[in-house]
Amino acid sequence: MTSPQYDVAALRDFCRDLLAAAGAGDADAELVARSLVDADRAGIFSHGLLRLPLYLRSIEAGGIDVTARPRVVREHGAVTVLDAGSSFGQVAMQQAVGIAGPAAATHGMACVAVQGSTHFGAGRFWMEQLAEQGLAGILTSTTGPVAAPFGGSRPVLGTNPLSIALPSAGPSPLIVDLATTAGAYGKVVAAHQEGRAIPADWAVDATGEGTTDPGAVLDGGALLPFGGHKGSGVAVLIEGLSAALSSAAFAFRTVDIWQDPSSRMNTGHLLLALDIAAFGDPDQIRRKVDELQQEVRASHPTAAVVAPGDLESSRLRAAARSVALAPSTVAQLHELATARGAQFPAPLDEGTS
Repeated sequence: MTSPQYDVAALRDFCRDLLAAAGAGDADAELVARSLVDADRAGIFSHGLLRLPLYLRSIEAGGIDVTARPRVVREHGAVTVLDAGSSFGQVAMQQAVGIAGPAAATHGMACVAVQGSTHFGAGRFWMEQLAEQGLAGILTSTTGPVAAPFGGSRPVLGTNPLSIALPSAGPSPLIVDLATTAGAYGKVVAAHQEGRAIPADWAVDATGEGTTDPGAVLDGGALLPFGGHKGSGVAVLIEGLSAALSSAAFAFRTVDIWQDPSSRMNTGHLLLALDIAAFGDPDQIRRKVDELQQEVRASHPTAAVVAPGDLESSRLRAAARSVALAPSTVAQLHELATARGAQFPAPLDEGTS
């Protein structure tokens, strides 16, 4: 049985209208709605409309301040520090991208550290914007305390996402957007909502024992890093880059809004933008990136191989007008609509078996 399809524009309107009704400005509500729905379109369901009920709870409880405006608190050459003031992470990141582009054009590269932020959605959303401007990008972030370092059992780190992108002469940029945990926290939440087990190597429970029960992870357990000690090392350095270069908080100093929607998490992001034209002929660089993508795709004589970002790009193209949502997410959104006197969009079809 396939999930029913929903009109993309209708989902964006639904999300935008609920955020606006909660006090968000029109432009902010539109940006956040586009971020969430585009994550679903790309198949990154852990960062899509599954998050809308959480955002709304956090707005009402005070964890997200819809009236706050990010402000520059420090500038030094190509470096900018931006204080988000507990605004939407998407709003802070949109301003960071807007700062990084012109600064990179002037200096060849630019770095924006964001403090006082919240969840910014899927990192790919920001990497695509940089790539469209002819910029390579690296983006890191802290999150709430949900992950144990290698050998540990206590949540000290976040999922600490890492996103990297290069513009390409091909149909889509070369992009990787990943959590440094074995599985994304949003996927654990989704599995819990749907009554599914998680893979055995993803997490430990509150006693430090391995578990496949997502509820045990949410109730005092911890996610594990990908790749053992190597992934753990990357996660720890991302924690440092994202928080130590500003006044953002380490994950272990915060309470996640999943646990307390009133929490002012003081999330930190670090965005590095590189103007590829500063390094040489931008067309030649794009062609080299395309060559790398093609070699990756052709690396098996019979099997299909995808380059980083290919799957998400193909899903985005396929879901230009309609997208399927998980039944558990649809159920939550229906409940949300009923509670707030809104109308959730009707499906375009009922799915097929």
